[in-house]
Amino acid sequence: MTKKFYITTPIYYLNAAAHIGHAYTTIATDIMARYKKARGQEVYFLTGTDEHGANIEKAANTAGVTPQKWTDDIAAQFKALWKDLDIQNDDFIRTTEPRHERVVQEIFEILLKKGDIYKGKYGGNYCLSCEAYIDESELLDGKCCPVHKKQTQYVEEETYFFRLSAYQQKLADFYKEHPAFLSPKFRGVEISKFVDGGLKDLSVTRTKVKWGIPTLSDPKHTIYVWFDALINYISAAGYGKKLGLKEYENYPLNFDDLWPADVHFIGKEIYRFHAVIWPAVLMALGVALPKKVFAHGWWTVEGEKMSKSVGNIINPRDITAKYGVDAFRYFLFREVPFGGDGDFSINSFKRRFNADLANDLGNLLSRTLNMAAKNVGEIPAEYNGEANLLKAARRAEEAYNEHMEELAFDKALDCAWTLIGDMNKYIDETKPWTLAKTDPARTKQILLELIFTLKRVNVFIAPFMPATALEMQRRLKAGAIEKYAPLFPRIEG
Repeated sequence: MTKKFYITTPIYYLNAAAHIGHAYTTIATDIMARYKKARGQEVYFLTGTDEHGANIEKAANTAGVTPQKWTDDIAAQFKALWKDLDIQNDDFIRTTEPRHERVVQEIFEILLKKGDIYKGKYGGNYCLSCEAYIDESELLDGKCCPVHKKQTQYVEEETYFFRLSAYQQKLADFYKEHPAFLSPKFRGVEISKFVDGGLKDLSVTRTKVKWGIPTLSDPKHTIYVWFDALINYISAAGYGKKLGLKEYENYPLNFDDLWPADVHFIGKEIYRFHAVIWPAVLMALGVALPKKVFAHGWWTVEGEKMSKSVGNIINPRDITAKYGVDAFRYFLFREVPFGGDGDFSINSFKRRFNADLANDLGNLLSRTLNMAAKNVGEIPAEYNGEANLLKAARRAEEAYNEHMEELAFDKALDCAWTLIGDMNKYIDETKPWTLAKTDPARTKQILLELIFTLKRVNVFIAPFMPATALEMQRRLKAGAIEKYAPLFPRIEG
């Protein structure tokens, strides 16, 4: 069987509800999955939730429920949001599922027997929010976590270590031999510097955290949430079956049909886990590494970092309920280059909606079809004209595909909107409404050029705005032309 294109989001930590940052990564993954499917590739798209650790215990206790009840409820909210945002994932893994927990336990025992995991004691500066020890060299003012800006606590406990230090040179060599692995390149530089600076062995169990996966050989230890979480990418893909575990005999996926993953999409704050720890664990297991780990930036809101205390966390449903899912999906990937940081401003959103969607695309479709209803009558199944617009569309398609493969989603959308701009300019120059009085044959030709170029634009926007693409396809299909309501009514005020 041919290997499927395997693409993943990070699994989202369930200490709080989903927000725009979670939506951004998941929509990006959906865009790429839809693009690949449209090009005839078999795709497997995995997302899911990360459900163990002290922060989950804490959130559940505060809410007065068990950790299992808490994770069940929040995981259901994530699933519902992905459905609302028109996400077509193939699988949703929860780290509390037996299919994941059993594989994590087995991997721990394999690495323990191999000597890549060993028992010891650990003391260090621990950030509860990160659920990670922070090296002294990285502390702010000698005491605060650089990510959460909160004071760390000194914690000492018996623990099992993963020999991360043994993989320092192998990782450095791998980065050099596979330059596309660390993406985008400017973020990869930070990872290479970190690894070259020296790696310390990693504490991978906890005795103080009860809400976690217990090790089989020493059950008072639960497995560190990050070691547990990263394994989801292979536990979901059938690694238990690959290991020959009895419980996985009837698992529906074959590991070799999916692995290695083609791309892990993640946020930049968890890049180090995915670009250093995860590949080292895979090396220790003798498993091939993913082809690419792509870290995108953070979203601020009106220029400020999102935070509960400020009350500026964007719930995607608040936007989509007012303005539609496709407009939200479009804005996120047109506004900033994928990989960089972005700022969500409602005024910027409205400007893009009115200019790009209502005026440029929506108005173009409406006026083309309205004029075609009078001057063309029916849309033919094919049109083989060699007009400049159609030639431009073919050139745009080549550039569009290059940008999509490079994950330059904003540039891919630029290809579509440049073509839309060319079409609007063409209408203004040829004035079909006037030409129809003197040259109906030429008018019909112009309108057919526009219709068939719009069909190409429709292919470009389909991964980003699937519902819009379906509606455009309906309006542009062969046959009689009807009168339609505006595709994107302008936002007033």
